[in-house]
Amino acid sequence: MTDQKFSTPETTGHEWDGIAEYNNPLPRWWLTSLYATIVWAFGYWILYPAWPLVSDHTRGVLGYSTRAAVLADVAATKAARATLGQSTLAVADLGEIAADPALLPLALVTGKAAFGDNCAACHGTAATGRTGYPNLQDDDWLWGGSLAAIAETIRVGIRSGHADTRAGEMPAFGRDGILRRDEVETVANYVLSLSGKAFAPALSLETGAALFSRNCAACHGEQGRGNPEMGAPNLADAVWLYGSAPKDVIATIQGGRKGVMPTWEGRLDTATIKSLAIYVHGLGGGR
Repeated sequence: MTDQKFSTPETTGHEWDGIAEYNNPLPRWWLTSLYATIVWAFGYWILYPAWPLVSDHTRGVLGYSTRAAVLADVAATKAARATLGQSTLAVADLGEIAADPALLPLALVTGKAAFGDNCAACHGTAATGRTGYPNLQDDDWLWGGSLAAIAETIRVGIRSGHADTRAGEMPAFGRDGILRRDEVETVANYVLSLSGKAFAPALSLETGAALFSRNCAACHGEQGRGNPEMGAPNLADAVWLYGSAPKDVIATIQGGRKGVMPTWEGRLDTATIKSLAIYVHGLGGGR
């Protein structure tokens, strides 16, 4: 009886330089899997979009589109949010939303998403701002940091063209000839002295205080602590929207400032505006 283990192996009949080619067929399960994937590929090409064309692509018998599916899901989510918002956030008072353990998480999630889509481009994804764009995490607010004040600023904007827009003015004292260049530098030195940053000992703080009283105190107050009703910033703290370097303060007094924030009324619904106000207020600087 011949031992199968040591029997002569089957060959294909091909031989080269004394080396014979064995005939070792692939396992049937492997071949079956291979043929199944080929059939699957042809089926996919027929049923689904698969082949690129010069200016388009094959649509497939089913006409399926991942983009259309995503857009449908987004539309359904927006519709669900709109329904929920109209019945809850849109009709609830800001204070009620902030105090309601069910509404507050909804407002925060909605506000965070809206902030990322609409506000982060200027204020940053972390809402820490940059030169000319306020940091929303501190407690320094041009127009007030209460929930109602924040919501109103979002709604009407600043110098936005809205009928009720906020529109504080920082005149160009130097460019418009209200103050001479030396007076601009003197009052800038005094303004910086309010937060301990005076830069020119030779410039009289007394003269600067007199110039400030005549030209700036009407908006910023005699102590320079600002006025939210006019959008006038506090000049006695360490927060500077356009920079605290002497050249920056001089440039502000010389040429004025007219920052713009768009109005979101009409672009965002009432529920989203309220949610944004709740979210921004909750970043840590709300009052």
